[in-house]
Amino acid sequence: MPALACCVDPAVAPPGYALAVDGSLYPATAVVPPLAGAPLSTTTASAAVAAVDAVEDGSFWSPSLSSSLYRIDGWGAPYFAVNGSGNISVRPHGAETLSHQEIDLLKIVKKASDPKSVGGLGLQLPLIVRFPDVLKNRLQSLQAAFDFAVRSLDYQAHYQGVYPVKCNQDRFVVEDIVKFGSPFRFGLEAGSKPELLLAMSCLCKGNPEALLVCNGFKDCEYISLALVARKLAINTVIVLEQEEEIDLVINLSKKLSVRPVIGVRAKLRTKHSGHFGSTSGEKGKFGLTTTQILRVVRKLDQAGMLDCLQLLHFHIGSQIPSTVLLADGVGEAAQIYCELVRLGAQMKVIDIGGGLGIDYDGSKSSDSDISVGYDLQEYASAVVRAVRFVCDRKSVKHPIICSESGRAIVSHHSVLIFEAVSASAYEAPMLSSPGLQQFMESLTEDARADYGNLYSAAMRGEYETCLFHADQLKQRCIEQFKEGILGIEQLADVDGLCDMVSKALGASDPVRTYHVNLSIFTSIPDFWGIGQLFPIVPIHRLDQRPGMRGILSDLTCDSDGKIDKFIGGESSLPLHDLEGERSISGCGGRYYLGMFLGGAYEEAIGGLHNLFGGPSVVRVSQSDGPHGFAVTLAMPGPTCGDVLRVMQHEPELMFETLKHRAEEYNSGQYNDPMSNDALASRLAQSFHNMPYLVATSSCALNAINNNGFYYCDEDDYNAAIVDAASGEDEQWSYCCA
Repeated sequence: MPALACCVDPAVAPPGYALAVDGSLYPATAVVPPLAGAPLSTTTASAAVAAVDAVEDGSFWSPSLSSSLYRIDGWGAPYFAVNGSGNISVRPHGAETLSHQEIDLLKIVKKASDPKSVGGLGLQLPLIVRFPDVLKNRLQSLQAAFDFAVRSLDYQAHYQGVYPVKCNQDRFVVEDIVKFGSPFRFGLEAGSKPELLLAMSCLCKGNPEALLVCNGFKDCEYISLALVARKLAINTVIVLEQEEEIDLVINLSKKLSVRPVIGVRAKLRTKHSGHFGSTSGEKGKFGLTTTQILRVVRKLDQAGMLDCLQLLHFHIGSQIPSTVLLADGVGEAAQIYCELVRLGAQMKVIDIGGGLGIDYDGSKSSDSDISVGYDLQEYASAVVRAVRFVCDRKSVKHPIICSESGRAIVSHHSVLIFEAVSASAYEAPMLSSPGLQQFMESLTEDARADYGNLYSAAMRGEYETCLFHADQLKQRCIEQFKEGILGIEQLADVDGLCDMVSKALGASDPVRTYHVNLSIFTSIPDFWGIGQLFPIVPIHRLDQRPGMRGILSDLTCDSDGKIDKFIGGESSLPLHDLEGERSISGCGGRYYLGMFLGGAYEEAIGGLHNLFGGPSVVRVSQSDGPHGFAVTLAMPGPTCGDVLRVMQHEPELMFETLKHRAEEYNSGQYNDPMSNDALASRLAQSFHNMPYLVATSSCALNAINNNGFYYCDEDDYNAAIVDAASGEDEQWSYCCA
C-alpha cells in the first residue's frame, strides 16, 4: 500500500487493512512495526546511536564546511573567517594578520553585553562593532594598489583619494580616516553644508595637501563656507554640479577676496545598466553637459579666472561591475580633461568619483549588482592605464588621480550583531484515529466526498491528485467555517490533515521564521528600500550543522520588516535550532547573527519606524590582551526618550503626566500593592531604556507562544534595569579584554 495512505486513514480501516497503534494503516498480512520506545535490533540501535552522536559532536560537520556554506571565504576575505571554535573571527590587519591577532567576534559580543557586575559593559543589543584596524587596512590597501599601478605603468603623477563622508558620517570613522590617511594625503568629500563643516573641522588635523572636494547642490552659504575653508588653508575644491553655480562662485570669491580652486562635474555618455548606474550618463542627476562645460570655461575666461579651473570630476555609478566599463568611462573623462587643458584651464586633478565596488556575495561576478569582477589592484591599474593612454596620446601632463571610494573603504570595518529571540514554524496538530473519526462525523456530505477522493488518490499513489483533493477539502471547510457550519476545532483538524498530506509528499514548507531583536528599517534600510543584499551569518555554532532554514522577521509592526532574500539567490538562510542553543554553555542560550559589509550608508539612511532607534556601538582595536582586543569606545543606543524627542515629544512632560495619573490611580478606588514611588521609578526607567527587547543573562527568559516576547521575573528585571541605569551618564573610554 502506498505510504501516504496512512495520513488519511479513517478510524475504521477499509477491508484488508489493520489499524496500527499509532492510527496508521498496514496490510493485515504485514508485520506491524514495534511501538515507539520498543527495543531495536543491536545493529540498528548501534547505527542510530552512532549517527546521533556524530551529529551532536559535530563529526559530520566542521567550521570549514560552514565557511563554504555561507561563502565566508568569498565575501569575507581577508577580514573574516571561521575559527576552530566555530565562531566568526576578525582579521583586523587583513592578509597580514598573525594567528594570535585574530579576534573572536563572540567574545566581543559577550564583553559588550554582559552586565557590569561581571566585567561586561552592560550594553543592549543590537550592536554595531567597529574595527578601526580594518578601516586602516582598507585605506592602506587602496593606496598601495594605486601606488603599484603608478610605478608599474610609469605614470608621472600620484594618487590621492578622498572619503565621501555621506557613506558614514560617524565622528570616529571620519577622524580615523583623516588620521590613517594623513601619510598619503587622503582627504574628504562633502555633499552638504553640515558635511562640509565636519570635513573642515577634521581636516584641520589632516595633511595640508589633502583635498576637500565640495560636491552637491550649492547656495550662497555653501559656497561662502567653502571659500572660508580655503582662507583657513584647507585645500578646498568647489565642484560645479549645476551651471548656475559658476556665477555664485565668481561673485562670492571676489567679495571675500579668495582665489578659488574650481572643478566641474561632467556628465559622461558612459554608464552601466545596473541599479546603481542610474546616477550616471547624460540623464544623470548631477553634472554638466559638454555644452554647459564650454559655457563655464568662457565665463571663467571672461572673469580672468580660467586658471582657477583645475579639477574634472565624473561618476560612472556605484558598484562598477567590470574594469572594461571602468576603463571606457575613465577614457572618456580623460579626453574631456585633455580638452580643458587645450582650452587654457590649468588642470591638475582628475577625480574619477566613486564606483569601486565590493563583493557582497563572494561570486566575483561582473553580472551582478552585489558583486564585482575585479580586485583592488585590477581596479587601480585599469584607471591609471586609461588616463595615461589618453594623456600620452594628447601630449598632456599626467594629472593627479583622485577617487571617492567610500563604500570600498568603510563597508568591511563594521559588523551589525543582533539576536534571534525565537523561531516559529507552522505546526499543525497530529490527528489520532479517534480524532479522525470525530472529524469525519463533523463534515458535511460534500466535504466527506472530498475526503473520500483524497483517500482514493492516496491508495492509488496519485500524489499530485492528493494535493488537489486536499486543497479542495481545505477550501470547502474554510467556506463552511465562514458560513458557521463548522467550528474552529474542525477547521484546525482539516489544517492538520492537509499538513500531514503535504509533509508526506515533501510539499510542505520547512522554512521557519526567526524573530530577531532588530528593526530592518533602522539598521538595514537598503534591504527594504532597494533590495540590497548583505551577508548574514550566525557568528557562532559554525562547528555544528545548521539543521533549519529560516527567514528573519524584525520587531516592527510592518509586513515589510523581514529578510527573505539572501546572497546566493537564496530565499532562506541555513540556521541552527534555537532549542539546541539553550543547552550550549558560554552563550546564555542566545543565538547571535551578524550582518557584514554594512559599514557604508546603513547608519546614515536608517529611520525610526515604530520608534526603534539605532544600535549600541563599540569600537574595538586589536591588542596584546588575553582575548586579543580592547574596547576603546562604547556607546549605548538611543533610549525611548531619545527617539521620542526626535519626533518633537517631551519625555519629561510625558513622565510628569504619567506620574500624576499613577498617583490618582493608587490613591483612588484601586488597591495597588506597588507604591507610588516604585511605579514612578518604573515609568522613569522606561524612558531611559532602549526600545528593543530586554534580554539579560540574569533573566529567566521565556518565549511566549513563539512570538519572541521575553519576560523576566520581578527581581531579575529590577536588577537588570538598575544595572543599566547605573552607567547612564558614564562614558567608557578604554577597556581591555
